[in-house]
Amino acid sequence: MINKNFLNKRKILFTLVIFHIVIITASNYLVQLPVTLFGYHTTWGAFTFPFIILATDLTVRIFGAQPARWIVFYAMLPALVISYVITVLFLDGKWTSWSSLMTFSPFVARIALASFVAYLVGQLMDIFVFNKLRQQRVWYVAPIVSMIAGNAIDTVTFFSVAFYQTSNAFLAEHLVEIAFIDYLFKIVICLVFFVPLYGILLNQLITKFFSLTPDTPLNSTHQLSR
Repeated sequence: MINKNFLNKRKILFTLVIFHIVIITASNYLVQLPVTLFGYHTTWGAFTFPFIILATDLTVRIFGAQPARWIVFYAMLPALVISYVITVLFLDGKWTSWSSLMTFSPFVARIALASFVAYLVGQLMDIFVFNKLRQQRVWYVAPIVSMIAGNAIDTVTFFSVAFYQTSNAFLAEHLVEIAFIDYLFKIVICLVFFVPLYGILLNQLITKFFSLTPDTPLNSTHQLSR
């Protein structure tokens, strides 16, 4: 008989895979849409992608590094395909019709590919750093350091692959500024909102689903592979 903890664990992991796909797709779409805040240029994607860092760090804290890597690998290919389809259909925030899927878009393909590479590299970096630091006595050290490192790798990789010598005039002109401000906004958002939210969600999850302390991972890899 499969115990309750195993079923809860499988349910949470499946939910996190879906969550990653949704956030990646939303971020790839929103990165096309520029916004100016306090006189600086960035995109709306800066406000959605930190949700993935939050979900990844919670996964590593509760389940360990290996299940978190599985989530990344299960999510990245569906996210790549769905991101391309959604972005083509709503290019620059406008509906383009179903027929647009019949024509290959190099611009959108670069965004999807960049997201694929950046997500893979950035999340694996985040998992590696967080896993090394999660036994620290102070609970917020691991999420803060991993968010800074993961977002840095993700931002540099994404903007380099997606928009280097791009045909989009706005992005070409402001690429370095957008990438830098995008990174700063991600860090500020993570520190102000997501680190406190991480602490709240961590306590709620382990209290609701498991009889564990925040520093005890659920390392039952043999069960997850059934």
